[in-house]
Amino acid sequence: MPWLDDSPLGELAFPPTELALGPDSPAPGLLCAGGRLSPTRLEAAYRRGIFPWFSPGQPPLWWSPDPRMVLRVEDFRLSHSLRKTIRRFLADPRCELRFDHDFGAVITACAGMPRAGQQGTWIVPSLRRAYLDWHRQGRVHSVETWIDGELAGGLYCVGLGRMVFGESMFARRSDASKIALAALVAFCRATGRPLIDCQQNTRHLASLGAREWTRAAFESHLRELVGPAPDKAPARGAAEAWAYDPAHWASLGLAAPDAASSPPAAPPSLP
Repeated sequence: MPWLDDSPLGELAFPPTELALGPDSPAPGLLCAGGRLSPTRLEAAYRRGIFPWFSPGQPPLWWSPDPRMVLRVEDFRLSHSLRKTIRRFLADPRCELRFDHDFGAVITACAGMPRAGQQGTWIVPSLRRAYLDWHRQGRVHSVETWIDGELAGGLYCVGLGRMVFGESMFARRSDASKIALAALVAFCRATGRPLIDCQQNTRHLASLGAREWTRAAFESHLRELVGPAPDKAPARGAAEAWAYDPAHWASLGLAAPDAASSPPAAPPSLP
């Protein structure tokens, strides 16, 4: 298994992704291990379609799965029930959508959310610190649903050029994370970001319209969408800012209603 080093050049170097372990191995998609987590290394990895995923007590493990789960935003399936929920959410003045308002709270909530079939979390403290640093450079973003002034759910993702990489989501109220995902899709459609990387296949992602792509197909689109690598790391906040705009809902056939003319509706209930 190749082991990464922490020299200045080593932060940018990864083995070719075709060397990742194959489907018959105990860890399909595992490419290499080790190395210090930093925004520089993370950006070099994501530009190649490589991401970190490891458990407490393990060294950083870097993955390039084949196939890859990808959501074309034009294929996103908005169910009738979720459409009704979003309309109620948008009509209620107690409910808000925010981008990058409290990224730290979102990634912490994602790390603490129990997952079926998982013990502990892969969002370990060293990973949280690295993504917080990367967020300060404008590369990692949160999409947040707020109800009565409290964070109810959300997700975080990586944005490089016109490519978006979904990372994790959480919900403290019913459908709060689903509303955040729909808001991300609406933003991507409205701003010319055609793909969201979903990494691994799940039944839930497939129900939303995501499909498996070969690694070769994914990397071909990735190279086009991320654009050229910068000569140096961006200064704090120098990357393109993301912002919530109610007009983006039109890309999903929804429109933010005038709260003054709409009766308040009950916000999504506690699970």
